[in-house]
Amino acid sequence: MVIVTAALLERHPDASEGDIAWMRQEVVDQHHCADVAVGEGLPARMRAVAPASADPGLGDLPRVQAALTEAVIGAAWTALPRDEVDAAVRAAFAPALDAARPGNRDPKTALQELVQRDGGRVTYEAAGHEGPAHDRVFAVRVLVGDRPVAEGTGPSKRTAERQAAQAALARLQAGTGEGIAPPASTS
Repeated sequence: MVIVTAALLERHPDASEGDIAWMRQEVVDQHHCADVAVGEGLPARMRAVAPASADPGLGDLPRVQAALTEAVIGAAWTALPRDEVDAAVRAAFAPALDAARPGNRDPKTALQELVQRDGGRVTYEAAGHEGPAHDRVFAVRVLVGDRPVAEGTGPSKRTAERQAAQAALARLQAGTGEGIAPPASTS
């Protein structure tokens, strides 16, 4: 995280501390860490040295891929020269660093801020799951007040919540989200 924070500060010297924190969170999220693992061939390397009894699909799980990336960075940080680790992390996360922009918020935060501006409340509720325990797909419904407005799915509840929030935001941007945000108080 230190390397990503430094890279973001260099790219966005005028960004607020809050924006840097949000951008860092986005850059090192599970999705981007999993992408780095796949790009570097870590899942294949793990499968090559795993015991025969290990689940052959284990390396295909995004949370495992992300954990591999974090473990390799941690090991490199303790064993290699800092400048080499810095260069490797910056190169591996370059697409995510390039996409990071001040003011961008993850979908859950953006929806929360939008709805709360008008005094509303956002909640998420489980809408089900399917698949074996090691490869579940979760469904989550997002509600504004008591009204369900969108659903999302993903390999974790958090990912499903983000997908549901993104779907609700997309409805708003497309103009099909009438009634998602409560009307502003007229008193």
